[in-house]
Amino acid sequence: MEETKGPKVQRLAADLRAKIQQGAYPPGSALPKVRELKDSEGVAYQTARDVYRVLEDEGLIISRRGEGTFVSPILGKIHRDGTGRYIKSAREQAGARGAFAAEIARLGMKSTSTTEISRERPPKQVAQLLGMHHAAKALVRARVMRADATVVQVATSYFPGEVAFGTQLEQQDTGDGGSKSRLAELGYQQTRIRESIDVRPPSKDEAASLGISADRLVYEITHVGLTESGRAVEVCVHVMPITLWSLSYEWPIDQPAV
Repeated sequence: MEETKGPKVQRLAADLRAKIQQGAYPPGSALPKVRELKDSEGVAYQTARDVYRVLEDEGLIISRRGEGTFVSPILGKIHRDGTGRYIKSAREQAGARGAFAAEIARLGMKSTSTTEISRERPPKQVAQLLGMHHAAKALVRARVMRADATVVQVATSYFPGEVAFGTQLEQQDTGDGGSKSRLAELGYQQTRIRESIDVRPPSKDEAASLGISADRLVYEITHVGLTESGRAVEVCVHVMPITLWSLSYEWPIDQPAV
């Protein structure tokens, strides 16, 4: 049975992939439920689930808990260029409110977010990255971020209180270029970025916010923005479904002598 399972799944996935790419199922449209696919194709329930999982891993479809399976509004994946997305001209392109808004706009989609702003003690790891006393409070911006109507990531940003309290960073709209442009205006221009990436299952709350099942995987990107003096003035923890995002980074090495 195991010898035939793989080819059958791949054949059915190829058929459905072609229908999506040819427009028979346009972006955002509902796909047959798993049981309907099972009955129409005469396959086992697990085989039908595996077909959808293959296409979800490719970024072609999304599963919404309690709603069903749909063609992704973003065929393929959102490309997150970790090298260039934070450059001023990129993050402020056409009045974008930061790097995320700019990259979603380049897809021809509209970015929106629900933001909760608070003053609270950050997690221990974040406090250490920011060089803050364990009892000090940070400005916290917790966001659920969408491309059109689809939630594509949740992100929580932390800023030292002495830097951010009482500034536009406490407003819902941080203005053109987002937090990095506002920090630069306050005298805390970031000149270096450090990011670490983990792949893990989502927490219960993250899965609910992202509309994914708990058995899917997410990227956790811990982003640290540093000034020329090496001070960390921003930490952002991004949580993103791996089915919706691709990541790339580029940097020079072994530059030839002039």
